[in-house]
Amino acid sequence: MVFGDKVVDSQTGEIVFDFFNLDGILGDKFLVNGVIQPFLQVEPRKYRFRCLDAGPSRFYQLFLTDLANLSKTITFKQISNDGNLLPAPLDVSSITLAVAERMDIVVDFSQFAAGSSVYLENRLQQTDGRGPSGGTFSAGRGNLVMRFDVVLPNVGDPSRVPAKFFDLPTYDLSKVAATRTFRFERSHGAWVVNGKFFDPTRIDAKPHKGTSEIWVVQNNSGGWSHPIHIHHEEFQILTRNGQVPPITERARKDVVRLGPNQEARFLINFRDWTGLYPIHCHNVVHEDHAMMALFEIQG
Repeated sequence: MVFGDKVVDSQTGEIVFDFFNLDGILGDKFLVNGVIQPFLQVEPRKYRFRCLDAGPSRFYQLFLTDLANLSKTITFKQISNDGNLLPAPLDVSSITLAVAERMDIVVDFSQFAAGSSVYLENRLQQTDGRGPSGGTFSAGRGNLVMRFDVVLPNVGDPSRVPAKFFDLPTYDLSKVAATRTFRFERSHGAWVVNGKFFDPTRIDAKPHKGTSEIWVVQNNSGGWSHPIHIHHEEFQILTRNGQVPPITERARKDVVRLGPNQEARFLINFRDWTGLYPIHCHNVVHEDHAMMALFEIQG
């Protein structure tokens, strides 16, 4: 399921875009796989869904909501984060997605009565393209982005979610070749990394193939959130604001969500290729206005 929101002209039905808004764009219509507020008829069995926040600027916290029983907490399984399975599945009541983050979930629709409907609801409060405002709506007061109708016949379900997948790769921090810091900031109304505007001819880091490094990404702003995407190789988050990351982030990832005044440290390997790669904010408006830096892996 690819989530996105668009600004739609009420007169023409055309999608419009404000090129002068550098904070980020929030739409008034929610789309899943390119369809406005779709529905899916399901059988009373388990379904695995791949969830992607395609932006441009909205973050999501997705819950399952039964409008006939708003006090009910509905749980499901989270089994992955970005490109990899978690060490073990997690029982969760919601998942939070920044732009470009991906997660796999398993929903068992046999828990719902035949003929009933359940909604995928975004309850995260966000009023502008800068990022979430810090709160969540109560059940039924958020954005109903997808409806599931449990109306298809029971076909049986022999599938099982394993109790464990595999352990994370081990690492030896004594062998780290370097530590680098990337500060994602705003300067003179524009976006910068380490105080510099993007220059496609400038290389900001030159790690060597076959080494590992610790990278520190910082968001020192009080108002913006930045989903930071690193190309080439997935990484493993070591700490978030000096603390062990939440269990939902203990996976190999390529996007790290930075809220206001947050910092993340992660271990990244340079194993397979050389060449130029970017590190950038994946809020599409920030990205398009060059909140980006280049690194070059040396042979």
